Amino acid sequence: MSNKLMAGFWKFMIGVPPVLWETQIEKGRRKIQKSLRFMTPDHRRVHHFVVKGLPRYGQPMPPEHIADALGLSREQVTRILGDLERQMTFLFRNPDGAVTWAYPGTVEPTPHRVTFSSGERIHGA
Repeated sequence: MSNKLMAGFWKFMIGVPPVLWETQIEKGRRKIQKSLRFMTPDHRRVHHFVVKGLPRYGQPMPPEHIADALGLSREQVTRILGDLERQMTFLFRNPDGAVTWAYPGTVEPTPHRVTFSSGERIHGA
């Protein structure tokens, strides 16, 4: 695959110089890295556990379940879930504090479905 970016203009396709789009990609990479600096290894463990486990669990995932599975205290997990939720990119909890969606999936019905390579399916967030 070649590293070309083409932009359509009316009925013409125009090549975009690599220096323009490579610069934008690098800016985006730095922005994402900066936004993820708050995450500790435990933040990553909790996030990965919820994203992978939500399709199997099939219902809102309570903090107690996450804490027991990862060997963390409920207080730690509740704090970490709050941190992740405040960033508004990783997950959302219901009023009971259970995780209902963790991008890209949700246990709440939506018109979208996500199928993982493992065959597991979940509604798309």
